[in-house]
This record gives sequence, C-alpha cells and structure tokens, in this order.
Amino acid sequence: MKKSLIALAVLGASSVAFAASNVTLYGVLDGGVVVSKAKKADTKVQAKSSFDSGSRWGLKGVEDLGNGYSVGFQLEQGYHLDDGTTANGTGTFTRESRLFVQGGFGTLSFGRFGSLASGAGTQTILTGWQFGTSYEETGSWTKYGKGNNRINNAISYVSPAFGGTTLHAMYSNGMSNDNAKWSGNHHYYGLGIKTTVGALDGSVIFEATDAKGDAEYTEPAYSITAGANYNFGIATVSGIYQYAWSSDEYKQNAFGLSTAIPAFGGTAKLGTKFVFGKDETKISGEDKYNGWSINAGYNYPLSKRTYAYGYAGYTHGGKLWKTHTAAEADLVHNGYAIGMGLVHKF
Repeated sequence: MKKSLIALAVLGASSVAFAASNVTLYGVLDGGVVVSKAKKADTKVQAKSSFDSGSRWGLKGVEDLGNGYSVGFQLEQGYHLDDGTTANGTGTFTRESRLFVQGGFGTLSFGRFGSLASGAGTQTILTGWQFGTSYEETGSWTKYGKGNNRINNAISYVSPAFGGTTLHAMYSNGMSNDNAKWSGNHHYYGLGIKTTVGALDGSVIFEATDAKGDAEYTEPAYSITAGANYNFGIATVSGIYQYAWSSDEYKQNAFGLSTAIPAFGGTAKLGTKFVFGKDETKISGEDKYNGWSINAGYNYPLSKRTYAYGYAGYTHGGKLWKTHTAAEADLVHNGYAIGMGLVHKF
C-alpha cells in the first residue's frame, strides 16, 4: 500500500513538472514499398521507411520566462520503421538537438540542425520545390542542389518578422566536430532572407563552407539558392534555382519547376528538375555533366494525422553522368523509382 502511494505521488509530481514545462512528445511513422532500378543495376523491390517523410520521434518544450522571453528545446531522433535501426547518423537525437532562447530580439538557437538550404529541420528556409527532400535519389531537391545537410556545433539566429520577412544567419564551429584549433575546423556560414506575403512564399540563401579539417574537400565551397511558391488557389506553382561553385572542384547550375494541385480529395504533385555543371578535378576526358528528372506524386488524407501516398520518378544523366560507370549504377543519375505507402503522425 505504501509503495502504491509513493508511486502515485511520484507520478503526480512528474505530471505537474511535465505540464509546467509544456513538453510535447511527437513523431512520424512512414512505411511503404518501393520498386527501383538504376540503369546498370538490378531491379529492387524494398520495404521502405521514410520514403515520403522521415520516420522520427522527438521531445520539445518551452518555458515562459516572463516579459516576452522564453527558452525551449527540441530533441529529435530518426529511425527506420522497417528494421528499427536509427537513421541520420550514429548516436541519439541526430535529426535535431536544439536549445533556443526567443524574445523581442528574435530567436537564437544552439546545437545540431539542418543548414539553411538543407530542407531539413526547423532552421531551414528552403522553398521552391514541391517534393522537398522526399523520395530519395529521384525526388529530393538536394540530390541535384547543394544543401550541406545537418550540421553540428551550430548557432542560428532568426530575426523578428518585418512585414512577413525574416532574416536568418547560421554558423557552425565544426560541421562534424570542433576538436581542433579554430583554424583547423570545417566551418559553415549561412545567410538568408525569407518572406511570406499573401500567396507568395520565397527565400534567398547564401552558404559557404571552408575546407579546413576535412580530407574530402580541398577548396571552400559556395552556393546561392533562390526559390518561391505562389498559391493561385487552383494550384500552387513553385520554382527554384541554385548556382554552386568550388574553385578547382566544380561549378554547377540546378533549377526546378513544380506544382501542387488539389485533386479528388487529395493533392497531386508534378515536377521536373535540371542540373548541369563541370567537374574541375577531371584532367582528361569528359569533364562536363548534366541531368534531369521528372516526378509525380499524390497524397490522400485518411484523417487529420494519417495520409496515403504514391510516387513515381525518373532520372537521366548526360555526358560524364552518362558514361561514368558509377553514375550508370546510381539512381541520382540514371534510373527510376515507384513507391507507395502510409504516413501517420502523433
């Protein structure tokens, strides 16, 4: 009896603390089946998790400090629904782990989160592609555009909104780690502006990374990305363009056009994206490449928290992407994917 009373008291105290901190448990589950084939590879039929939306669970909370200030956090872990393993790198809360302070000055965040052009997490401001980063090699914008993905040791600032426009700045002291002296770490720098005015939603992003402390890169890399969505009522039309370059490594242009149309109780999506560039590391043979993809998808809501989806995408590469053996076996460059599944949110 005494143990039961103690347990009830502990549960009661925990629930009070839980409520006071405004902590929310949330998640997304995505499971489906995908058939895919790269140009010079076998056809695959796979049970797929996160094909449409990244399967995840997380905790988030906010504490009111008074006088218009608050402090909050978000801890988010990705996982593969089909086998239960973790996703988005090794460790815990690798999708996002963020502590933030907000007030009249804006919002200041610290931790690990997606870069401004990554299309991932709470701090990205990427716009202009209806398929976002979904559907892996054939559908995701970041398979053509450069996005820097999620970064560690990061600081992000978002200004207050001025007439629907916010300013964004981000810095990483070491994209993977910052164990070396400052000049030996691989840094990230990002600046952006995002605006929402009526039916228009758009952003412009500049990103730069240096090559310090990273054996994979020898030169700093830069990109400028501009995208916008406009809702005409009967359809939302989107466009995105990026120029990315790294001296002595590559110069690349990528752009995409897409639309989302309400249809038969759900949403149909159509899009095409293109890329062309030059591989500056090639000292002989073909050094230019190009590629394009066509994409189609349909989402149908079954409830406020559950929807079914279908998708088909085709990619085609030219020049270096057509003749290179590795490119011919890679869905990013040459191949197709067809998938369907179910997404549930809690």
